[in-house]
Amino acid sequence: MKQFVLTLFGMVSLCVAALGQHHPLEDQLIEAPHSDHFPHWRAAVLIGHTYVPAIASEKHFFIPSWGLDVEFWFNESFAIGIHNDIELQSFMIEHQNEMDIEREYPLVLTLDAIFKPWKGLVLQVGPGYEFEKTENFFLVRAGVEYEIEFGKHWDVSPMVFYDTRFEANDTWTIGLGLGKRF
Repeated sequence: MKQFVLTLFGMVSLCVAALGQHHPLEDQLIEAPHSDHFPHWRAAVLIGHTYVPAIASEKHFFIPSWGLDVEFWFNESFAIGIHNDIELQSFMIEHQNEMDIEREYPLVLTLDAIFKPWKGLVLQVGPGYEFEKTENFFLVRAGVEYEIEFGKHWDVSPMVFYDTRFEANDTWTIGLGLGKRF
């Protein structure tokens, strides 16, 4: 666990260090007098379904979820974001292969490093925590989404992400977000 956290910290530090590098071509760029301002902030609301494979009851395989993302974009390729989602049902999971525990409307908060390598393709990874009244779990999230821009700084983004919880179940989430840059 300690080695994993140190590795994750090293990766995020490396991304931040890359952002601080000076590029000689930047000195030659001249901003047009009426150019659009680059919006550094993005907020999005999400609706999705979370697949929980370790559910004891066979009735609920996909749990509906809502989310709220807030991101700060350093430039057009790199950002950091706080991603939150709440699962809107109570359900049972297997805990440490021993007993079933009930999860009531768990809230997941993650702090993600975000990279946009090509057009609207967005990759994200980061640590997080699942809060619930019975027991809380540390997790790591990895995800991919594709931002389809429309209007002035609006986007719609289909997404898929995977959460791996330590000492508990892993989940897949598919969703659709509506975002606004400002």
